[in-house]
Amino acid sequence: MLADLSKVEHVYIACGYNDMRKSIDGLAIIVQNRFQLDPFSNSLFLFCGRSTTKIKALYWEGDGSVLLYKRLENGKFNWPRSREEVMEISDKQFRWLMEGLSIIQPKQIKMSDKKRVI
Repeated sequence: MLADLSKVEHVYIACGYNDMRKSIDGLAIIVQNRFQLDPFSNSLFLFCGRSTTKIKALYWEGDGSVLLYKRLENGKFNWPRSREEVMEISDKQFRWLMEGLSIIQPKQIKMSDKKRVI
């Protein structure tokens, strides 16, 4: 199936600014050379340019690479700009990012593993 992202094991974002003119090969070289990660792993790699209205995602399906592109018509992605490195994010953070929220939520409610009645 084309880009079944439910099976992705890791989601990485390339922090900072990225050249959005790059296609599959150019983005795979960034993943491999700059971040020392395997572009053929079961991982989703996200890239964002200066405008923060567009992102590209690179995903290996086993028989070929898929390049996904999303452009927001209103608003911008809340993309981390402070570092020129890669950062792994959780499924929840990925959802927040796609919804236009920051991947770091200061008031996130932590789930409790304790189950008892007071």
